[in-house]
Amino acid sequence: MQPFELPEFYVPYPARLNPHLEGARIHSTLWAREMGMLDDTRDPGTPEIWDEAELDAMDYALLCAYTHPDCAAPELDLITDWYVWVFYFDDHFLEVFKRSRDQEGARAYLDRLSAFMDEGEPLEPTNACERGLRDLWARTVPARSAGWRRRFAESTDNLLRESLWELSNISDARIPNPVEYIEMRRKVGGAPWSADLVEHAVGAEVPDRVAGTRPLRVLKDTFSDGVHLRNDLFSYQRETETEGEINNCVLVIGHFLGTGPQQAADTVNDLLTSRLRQFENTALTELPPLFEEYALDPFERASVLAYVKGLQDWQSGGQEWHLRSSRYMNESAPKRGMAAARLPGLLKAAVQSRPHLTHKRPVGPTPLPEFVMPYQLRLSPHLGRARLACVEWCGKVGMYDPVPRHAEPIWTAERLAGFDFPLCSAGLDPDATPEALDQSGQWLAWGTYGDDYFPAIFFRDRDMAGAKRFNARLSDFMPLDLGPTPPAENPVETGLADLWRRTAGPMEPADRARFREAVETMTASWLWELANHVQSRIPDPVDYVEMRRHTFGSELTLSLARIEHGRDIPDAIYETRTMREVECSVMDYCCLLNDVFSYQKEIEFEGELNNGVLAVQRFFNCGRDEAVAIVNDLMTSRLRQFDHLTATEVPALVADFDLDDRGRIALEARMEELRDWVAGILHWHRETDRYHEDVLLAQAAASSALPLRGPTGLGTSAAYLRPLLSRGAG
Repeated sequence: MQPFELPEFYVPYPARLNPHLEGARIHSTLWAREMGMLDDTRDPGTPEIWDEAELDAMDYALLCAYTHPDCAAPELDLITDWYVWVFYFDDHFLEVFKRSRDQEGARAYLDRLSAFMDEGEPLEPTNACERGLRDLWARTVPARSAGWRRRFAESTDNLLRESLWELSNISDARIPNPVEYIEMRRKVGGAPWSADLVEHAVGAEVPDRVAGTRPLRVLKDTFSDGVHLRNDLFSYQRETETEGEINNCVLVIGHFLGTGPQQAADTVNDLLTSRLRQFENTALTELPPLFEEYALDPFERASVLAYVKGLQDWQSGGQEWHLRSSRYMNESAPKRGMAAARLPGLLKAAVQSRPHLTHKRPVGPTPLPEFVMPYQLRLSPHLGRARLACVEWCGKVGMYDPVPRHAEPIWTAERLAGFDFPLCSAGLDPDATPEALDQSGQWLAWGTYGDDYFPAIFFRDRDMAGAKRFNARLSDFMPLDLGPTPPAENPVETGLADLWRRTAGPMEPADRARFREAVETMTASWLWELANHVQSRIPDPVDYVEMRRHTFGSELTLSLARIEHGRDIPDAIYETRTMREVECSVMDYCCLLNDVFSYQKEIEFEGELNNGVLAVQRFFNCGRDEAVAIVNDLMTSRLRQFDHLTATEVPALVADFDLDDRGRIALEARMEELRDWVAGILHWHRETDRYHEDVLLAQAAASSALPLRGPTGLGTSAAYLRPLLSRGAG
């Protein structure tokens, strides 16, 4: 008995069948036998995974004939072999490593597989997966560019290695968080790998200079989500009843939203429809300006469009194959070749694709969950001095002055004092010198002022051209040679010019360039936020989390701490997967923490679209409190990941890089700084009045009447500043 009825699927493109299907069926069976996938005696100790009847019933040639309807016979044979290999790998990994919970053996097995994609002398294969990968790699990559080979190697390696994440969840009996699941499913599910193979199948590569741009990344991500969510619906019964699998979106949604399988399946299907509509929106609205911005020639534009069409074919073909393959729950599903004309599905999609109308709406104070915080808060003893210096400096660079296109100053001295950025700095770096703490608080004030200034000036009129000019000018105020800068046009430029000279001056050239890149990453992310407002678009949570690291200024503050360690920690360590995951873990915790605290401010008082709680609400079609619970669970899992990495993988870096005592101590100090970073940011959010409802209401009332004026600039009165010096650390 099926656990739920398959929902009405939205399939907007016609499915077509490649005429070379029968040849691919014959070829793939012969190839699988040649690689040893159908012979349990060739590799002693390896259990039998498939027999020929099972392979025929799963019919991967049909999958490829549907998903690549236009490629020639030799290419269809090659693509089919790739899919036979990847499904064999998945089933082999399940039998050998998932069922036995053998994480150590799995890691060694995956390390060997990855070596078959290296440029050096290949290893001698010892099993069917290794034989298949060696054969396929040699038949595929010579015809492709270096850029494509690099992307395909990365997506193949992700597909292999993220199987460890699934194994870890099974071993811990842990159902993943919905946002975490979507993020990791994009890697382990293999759809990014499929998207790269689409380029090969259609014979049209995406130009390397645009392959990493946001529109192309969103196309690949939404394509991947569509493929994976559809697969989770069809494979739910097999995975939960036969394989003991817990990495399935229907199961994840049902667990976190407390629903039964049918409602969870319907929610997943709504999510699938939303992803397909986002794909369409990106292709229609973001590719044309991308073509102009990067000056793609006609051939390059045609290549991108051929790739997009190939992704569309894959979606429709994948749907048809899932309706027919013996691998999936599809007995009650009608077998038809074209689902796009189903009126109910189209009407439902039309309703779901309506743009989000930007408006302020009352939501009330957000009930705060119990945040996990295992780290001890420490505060700098120089906090009082830093508070005074911050208020004075912000006035000096003009942050309390009126600005064009805005009815009142963005900030006043009173507001700034209530924000209390030095309190955040005092927790982030409790061991800082007085001068360093002053500077840290001013960087936080500058970044937050810019984040307030940018929407106040450019969001109302959706002025993307003006916003791009503003963003481009900021780099002129961070000269790598510390040379002269142009005259400043606003407080953001004035403040940046001053901070840059004081901060970057003592740096080594490489550190200076890295720090400038961190600042540019943050300011460029403001354009992404504006683009969402231009399209009235709430971003999807995974895309949002990745971009939120930039909009929050995480790289900026973390890079300052990194520079303090100088050469004691080699740059190569920061480029490892371990260190990237360590830093992303704490970034994500703090970014999402901010979204919970700022939800009422942003939704009720600003009409904001770029908020993690709102993104989860929209993505999973749930209420605010349910979304907060999902966000808090994700935050908690990020801290657990940080603790796991620092306990198990960071010590391994010491051995891998043969660090001396000085390097080991510096790396340990870096981990302690990250703990201070997290604890300090949580403490600041609890103490600042930036998110207090009474303060927000007072500011809104003042804005609708007369602007609230306070002491400005260097003329700030001693009587006003004196209380700042006497305020306690809390």
